[in-house]
Amino acid sequence: MSCSKPTPWIPLIVGCPKVGSGGAAACARAPASAMSPKAAMTSTKPPRAKRLAAETVRQIAISRSRIRVGAPERAISRNAEKPIHEIKRELTDESVESFGNMNYAHVSDAYLSEGPAAGTSSDRGLHSDNVALRICLVTPFAWSQPHDVNEHVAGVAEELRALGHSVTILASSNRARDLAAGRRALLDGLDAELVALGPAMPISRRSRIGVPVGARANLSLALALGHFDFVHGVEPALPSLSYLALRDSQALTVATFVSPDRLGYPPGRAQRERLLARLDALVATSPETAEAAAARFPGTYTVVSPGVDLELFAPGRKRNLAVLEWRPAERPLVRSVLRALDELPEWELVLLRTKPLTGRPTIPRALRGRVSVRTARDGEARAPLLAEAAIFVPALDGLARVSLEATAAGCAIAAPPGTHTQPELAGAELARLAEDAVFRERRQRAAIESASGQSFAAVARELDGLYRSLAGRRRPSRQADRLADRDWILCDLHMHTSWSHDCTVDPADLVMYAEAIGLGAIAVTDHNALGGALETAELARGHDLVVVSGEEVKTDSQGEVIGLFLREEIPRGLSFGDTIAAIRAQGGLVYLPHPFDRLHSIPDPATLHRHLADIDVFEVYNARLLFEGYNDEAVRFASKYNLTVGAGSDAHVLQGVGTGALRMRAFDGPEEFLLSLRSAHVLRRPRSLVYLQSLKWMAQAKERVR
Repeated sequence: MSCSKPTPWIPLIVGCPKVGSGGAAACARAPASAMSPKAAMTSTKPPRAKRLAAETVRQIAISRSRIRVGAPERAISRNAEKPIHEIKRELTDESVESFGNMNYAHVSDAYLSEGPAAGTSSDRGLHSDNVALRICLVTPFAWSQPHDVNEHVAGVAEELRALGHSVTILASSNRARDLAAGRRALLDGLDAELVALGPAMPISRRSRIGVPVGARANLSLALALGHFDFVHGVEPALPSLSYLALRDSQALTVATFVSPDRLGYPPGRAQRERLLARLDALVATSPETAEAAAARFPGTYTVVSPGVDLELFAPGRKRNLAVLEWRPAERPLVRSVLRALDELPEWELVLLRTKPLTGRPTIPRALRGRVSVRTARDGEARAPLLAEAAIFVPALDGLARVSLEATAAGCAIAAPPGTHTQPELAGAELARLAEDAVFRERRQRAAIESASGQSFAAVARELDGLYRSLAGRRRPSRQADRLADRDWILCDLHMHTSWSHDCTVDPADLVMYAEAIGLGAIAVTDHNALGGALETAELARGHDLVVVSGEEVKTDSQGEVIGLFLREEIPRGLSFGDTIAAIRAQGGLVYLPHPFDRLHSIPDPATLHRHLADIDVFEVYNARLLFEGYNDEAVRFASKYNLTVGAGSDAHVLQGVGTGALRMRAFDGPEEFLLSLRSAHVLRRPRSLVYLQSLKWMAQAKERVR
């Protein structure tokens, strides 16, 4: 009797570092070869990577089980352990509902039901000064390699933890130890200060290499498991983890730009606008960086210091030592400093290299005894040198962090105005500082004083204040349904009549058709006209159909705004804010239609965020949009801020009425209308957009013939 050789477990390798020439394939083979046939037959516990894959599937199952607005947690837990195919079958069975003679499908996007994650600070009052926040800092650069951005992230994270917050750093790494710890953290619920999501990829301002699939999957899992209140990405204008985290996160988001030379991604304007719409705050580490970033990512920037560790860079006992941050391309600067040093026989010079593979400068033979070359790529290596240096000469294109470290260490900075065009000025400044001890000491004291307010602790306090100011954007969780005793009705909140310039639907026909298909309420929202809504409401008297009078008002340059429950017509051409004020003056409700339909005029991200608190209803489903991705973007946005959602057909022909709707409780007046929307379900009955548009064009052609 023969027995076939058992097949050992082959773990899913996510973010495996390159080992020798075999790379990831060698990593994948290692567990199998290390396990004997007997051990493989008796082993019942799957490898760690296998359990990670199972956890990923479980998270997908949880998200797919949330099919309605405000879905109860028991529905999520009921489906959490079920196989994907069973959940798909249940979704198919549950997501069809009949009203009258029409069938509607639930909008089954997971974002609609998520809102603030359970257990996060959002449940406990995010805006309170006493609540500890869950913060995620994302860096695009490998944590295993020294980098000024990583030093900024590490210093800020440490001080935010000192303020009582929970901070997790997401990064790539080429250290096997970091990758193994990152996989353990993903399995253990992200209980770690640093999570390495995968091996590092080369990143530069000209890079177009995407993030590996394994790292993307780990990033998505980390964002889901972390339940973060804020996701803070550093240098997001690179094809990196920072960009993806800010683009995909459902938490409040902050972007920090460090260098004006790292602003090339994404190249497309539409992609940049999509990213901007998902950012809650823009931060820069210098006014120059803020100005450069604003050209590609317009908005209001908060300028903070790069931050420095004042204890590490405490001033030491100074000696006649000057330090020059050396760059191979800046030979005129080096020559001017060397000429000045030739006239200062009691002084020494250190050429400091802060980047790898930068070569070695040429040193004149007469100065070789007083000039040396040092490589120090991180702060800990630079601190002893700067502590004893009396003068520091920054490179023309050097790191701002190194200059700040020299300032904190009490070095007199030799960087007079005009050095970029006349590098010889740096040599003259060095000579003056070296020869005049009183002047040098005065500059050293001024440097220490200026650095005292730029510590990592000060930066953390500024960011903490920024986080608190943004917390109010996310609205509180929905309360219990106060209209639970009312009947369910079907409501279409966006449609047009012949009072719109591009529609020929007669109000009387609209009333009869809406009742015939089972609608219980409609909102008539003609373009820049209220007469159609008032006429339809008058014709509906004595019917079971409720008509909400509305108007879709064209603003000056920021898209359209719908006013509901209006009494008087609002003129077109007002600013976005003035249009909202005119709606409020009548006691109406502000309804924002198709907010991300980039084929038409829409509000820019800055306007949208500025007036977020003024929006009563946010349209997440519009049946007439050409690309469904625009609706998906609206769903994501509404879920992020826990907004009250709306939906409508935007019908311009009778056949389009009811193709987008809400299942909501019966209401009476604007107050009950908003209460009813909190427990509403978004429904859709999509029809061919080509068919509906053809009917619209035919109706308009017939009207012109008449």
